[in-house]
Amino acid sequence: MLTIWGRKTSSNVQALMWCVGEIGLSFTRHDVGHLHGGLDTDAFGALNPNRTVPVLQDGEDAPIWETGAILRYLATRYAKDGFWPQDPARRAQVDKWAEWAKINVAMEFTGPVFWQRVRTAPWGQNPKAIAAAVQTLETKLALADGQLEKHAFLVGTTLTLADIQLGHILFRYYDIDIERAKLPNLRRYYDALSERPAYREHVMVSYDALRVTSTSS
Repeated sequence: MLTIWGRKTSSNVQALMWCVGEIGLSFTRHDVGHLHGGLDTDAFGALNPNRTVPVLQDGEDAPIWETGAILRYLATRYAKDGFWPQDPARRAQVDKWAEWAKINVAMEFTGPVFWQRVRTAPWGQNPKAIAAAVQTLETKLALADGQLEKHAFLVGTTLTLADIQLGHILFRYYDIDIERAKLPNLRRYYDALSERPAYREHVMVSYDALRVTSTSS
């Protein structure tokens, strides 16, 4: 039994939960962070001194924090070979795209675009800066679009850990109110992910609780 700490509206928690759902693992999840609070307690600090989510504990083993480390742990211990290959060379191909997605997509979207467009009051938003950030993000997404022209998933014909790191961002990317480039292969890929039960349950989650709607300073 896995124990997971983290609110369901956290994009990093969503990546973890989607991975858990795809692998088919049993879990208990505790809502902490944002409106739920709890990050500043001694109990949570003992789990993760950084006081960030997600945190995972597998049975009696020591807690694990940092999303990428958690995902690789679960994939190594529980996933099938197609999801996280045992062969080092094949695994490296998945891992490089997973790291690429984390650094070049998730980080370029979450702070510069999502936080500015959704988690900033309308009066404080800078449309030109947001548009520039979207353009920067889409130079990277264009690389994924080219990769997805070759096959159904980011690293071949089956879902892998790389798709978890890229795909969990796409729900918000396609849902928020921004001008988007036409990336047909990426859109086809997102539409296919949207049909997966674990994606619908754990990623396609309302973020209204994060939205700042104040219209005055």
